[in-house]
Amino acid sequence: MDSFLPGHNDVPENPLFVCVLSNTETAYIEGLSAAGKSAKLTDYTPAGDAELLETGNIISVPVLPMTPPFNTPTPGLTTRAVLDTTGVPHVFVRAGMKITPEVPMMDLEVPAGADIRNKIAVDDPQTVFKRAEEVGKKLKDKSDFIVIGESIPGGTTTAQAVLNALGYDGKVSSSASVNPMGLKAQVVKQALESSDITHGKLRQNPLEAVRCVGDPMMPAVAGLVSGIGCGAHVILAGGTQMAAVFSIIKHMGIDTDNLSIVTTSYVANDETANFRDLAKQIGVNMFAQDLGFGKSKLVGLQQYEKGYVKEGVGAGGAFYMGRLLGYSCQEMTAQVEKICIELAYLLDDYE
Repeated sequence: MDSFLPGHNDVPENPLFVCVLSNTETAYIEGLSAAGKSAKLTDYTPAGDAELLETGNIISVPVLPMTPPFNTPTPGLTTRAVLDTTGVPHVFVRAGMKITPEVPMMDLEVPAGADIRNKIAVDDPQTVFKRAEEVGKKLKDKSDFIVIGESIPGGTTTAQAVLNALGYDGKVSSSASVNPMGLKAQVVKQALESSDITHGKLRQNPLEAVRCVGDPMMPAVAGLVSGIGCGAHVILAGGTQMAAVFSIIKHMGIDTDNLSIVTTSYVANDETANFRDLAKQIGVNMFAQDLGFGKSKLVGLQQYEKGYVKEGVGAGGAFYMGRLLGYSCQEMTAQVEKICIELAYLLDDYE
């Protein structure tokens, strides 16, 4: 675990963590997302993740973001632990949320995404992109190393649809231990048919793919990357969702030389998905960060090793950044456990 991506051997001088918060009504489809206790409660997940990341607790949302069983903690707590340990500052970008969290945000003032089975999933992705691009321009002079994470329930399904529209064969991961591959395939098929999109049809028009079958997080992150430009190393912290974002950026003709993807080993090793192969297809440098939760004394964290949750809120990229800054996985995991205990996530005693 001493290796890093090419060009990442130097310690960042001014690292920054950015989290894009969004919703898509695609998450309302029962059985599609496990990022909440019920499909409708996924509305609260990005808001809850933001409040946990900012304060260590929830303020305005009714439930803690977690995945049953065993109260598997949101990966947002992992990112919170890393930021606590390292002191790295963070910024929230609101890109279409249903619920407003009580945290400071840079608001793009755009609506949440619709169900991708509708004809239009994102009303005006060009506006989302342009507004995020302006935010990126403001951030680029503040940091030499920027990690961009996301929180959007249902985002792996929209990612699969966009990847298909761009001509890539992406089998996406899931926040559930049993990946609902059949349901996702059915939803994606209906979405593509409703917009008359065949495989690869929109490769030269990626924002149109977003408009038809994507979500607002995608053009928001693409806009941030465009605005940041080549002045900083940028990590897209996430799995297949960030693979879809990278594909959009690539086919928009935006420079990707300083852009990489870091995800967790739980995503990269998911046998129901094909993340490593997908990374090769789209031509991106990627790194799979092991969080080491299998050695944790907490039952909730052990569930990550069994396929629950896997990634989100930039957890893998945050851990990777912490390692670049000289912190060990053991130090960061210990802080994750401390936060989990404080929030009484455990249903069982220590082993």
